[in-house]
Amino acid sequence: MQTYLTLNELRAKLGNRSRSAIYADLAAGRLPQPIKLGGRIYWAEGDVDAHLRSLRDEAA
Repeated sequence: MQTYLTLNELRAKLGNRSRSAIYADLAAGRLPQPIKLGGRIYWAEGDVDAHLRSLRDEAA
């Protein structure tokens, strides 16, 4: 089952990054784009984990 993260949950997962830093990362392509459901946005946790893994692998 896919788990979805709210902005606050994503911030906690990324080490309490600020909201503006997360939106800057989105604009630069360093985070996957969120999914809009109703008036809220969510990130698929599996997509975030895979994206962060790929960035870590590129850096290594």
